[in-house]
Amino acid sequence: MIWLMLVTLIVVFIIGFRVLNSRARRATRALTKRLNLDPVYVESLISQMGKAPGEAFIDYISRENEAHLANAASVLFIYQVFILDESDESIAFWRGVLRKAYLPVELSSEHVRLALAFLSEMEPDAQEMHEFRLRYNARFATPDNSPMGGTDNVYSIHSRPGRH
Repeated sequence: MIWLMLVTLIVVFIIGFRVLNSRARRATRALTKRLNLDPVYVESLISQMGKAPGEAFIDYISRENEAHLANAASVLFIYQVFILDESDESIAFWRGVLRKAYLPVELSSEHVRLALAFLSEMEPDAQEMHEFRLRYNARFATPDNSPMGGTDNVYSIHSRPGRH
């Protein structure tokens, strides 16, 4: 009889846990599916944000808008690279994740402001984050791809000078 009560209690606990966390799980799943990552990265980000910013981040991702997912991916990128590990390997890995997901790899000032809002309880230095953005963007700036300038030997057939 006691084992039946224990099993019932465990089943109720599991069902209750799944119901209480279903919105967060769906939001996490949407972002991890878009980035093709393990959920642990997004879940650790949300847990480090704190209660109120974490809920706001979940609401932001739950809108299931492509722009919101791209911005959330940039926040995850900033968290992983600026807050946790700014090594070259980490930058290369996370930049590759964004590229494979066909998301912008350049950080804008709006991405930094969004990250500062969501990571507010961690109290990151805004000036350092802006400097990181400038260093990162300068490091990975795309070279001039104009048909007449740059070192690339691939030309568009529609942009050749003197062609009618």
